[in-house]
Amino acid sequence: MQDWNGGCAIVTGGASGLGAATASKLAEDGLYVVLFDLNEEQGRAHAETIGGTFIKVDVSDPASVTAGLGEAVTAGGPLRIAVNCAGIVIGEKTVSRGAAHDPLSFEKVMKVNVLGSFNVASQAAALMAANEPVNSDGARGVIVNTASVAAFDGQIGQLAYATSKGAIVGMTLPMARDLADKGIRVCAIAPGLFMTPLLSSLPEDVQASLGAQVPFPSRLGDPSEYAAMVSHITQNAMLNGEVIRLDGAIRMAPR
Repeated sequence: MQDWNGGCAIVTGGASGLGAATASKLAEDGLYVVLFDLNEEQGRAHAETIGGTFIKVDVSDPASVTAGLGEAVTAGGPLRIAVNCAGIVIGEKTVSRGAAHDPLSFEKVMKVNVLGSFNVASQAAALMAANEPVNSDGARGVIVNTASVAAFDGQIGQLAYATSKGAIVGMTLPMARDLADKGIRVCAIAPGLFMTPLLSSLPEDVQASLGAQVPFPSRLGDPSEYAAMVSHITQNAMLNGEVIRLDGAIRMAPR
């Protein structure tokens, strides 16, 4: 299993949900974790809990990402792991009540989910490429992006979200191939129905109904299970260029 010798990890969207769980797990794995998020109160609180650092970063802004990464390596040393969990979702049909999908809301989802992941992954990769290898394979770092089962099973009203997550799937293999000679691996996780802040805000009967759609285990996924997959990817040197569905075998219905 891969040993990153206590390097630095960044997690976007690290203040809550999948990102917060991932930050906790990577800290347990011995990495110094830096959280990127816009929620300062939650982000600082969680960073303090895990012994890491919080930096307010807008992932859709390349300059904000550059500044955040600079602060991260100053705080935690050589960057070894970058995990993109920051994302937004909207519900809107291609045409609804005679009106076309709002192009501005579509653009906003693309900026956060696609451009945000690209900004962090590409700039993180540039820093990782300058690292000294940690083993005889020449390993310098790992990037994990968050897709979704919506990339494959997009539902009615998920046009923008499913498109954005399809883009994450599409960038995985070429990015892995681009970075192979630099000793940087790239994978994506496509989670199904997980107990994120959005779903936890729903009534319990609605949560139960959603969980029942999952073949097995018939429940919503726990963020710690996503975090465990991230941890495994960082440690398993043969996982590269792959999109891993983490969904309890669910295949989403049209609506």
